[in-house]
Amino acid sequence: MPRIALYPGSFDPITNGHIDVVRQAAQLADQLVLAIGVHPGKTPMLSTDERLVMLEETCRPIVQAAGCQFSCITFADLAVAAARRVGASILIRGLRDGSDFDYEMQMAGMNGSMAPEVQTVFLPASPGVRPITATLVRQIATMGGDVSAFVPANVAASLKKKFAGQAG
Repeated sequence: MPRIALYPGSFDPITNGHIDVVRQAAQLADQLVLAIGVHPGKTPMLSTDERLVMLEETCRPIVQAAGCQFSCITFADLAVAAARRVGASILIRGLRDGSDFDYEMQMAGMNGSMAPEVQTVFLPASPGVRPITATLVRQIATMGGDVSAFVPANVAASLKKKFAGQAG
């Protein structure tokens, strides 16, 4: 039976921290599914289509180089429901620091109660990417700052183009 892992998130935008987790997750599973959460109450900086394109461009080569199958989906319900739909038995969560750990432990407990067949696996961020958050990247990008140290090159170029002339 193949090990299918689901890595859910907003990926708004995908950062080098996300890429770090993707690299690690691809070593653990036979198939890695990145799942973009789409929630009506939130207004993302990037459209769902933009995020799907960025995930495909940046993550597919990394995951396939690890010998792992790759796909991207969207979901608008619980992450464990999305995991069940794709047949995932592993739910991937990245950790940067202790505050992430506290929050993620609570979420893992709730997810485990709702879907005991789906095991949450925490992957620690590498030291060089621990300070990176999508929230900070969004703030920097919308104010015209250079985010190239925090995101893959294609994402930096897309954000620069998207916000050209808005601030500076």
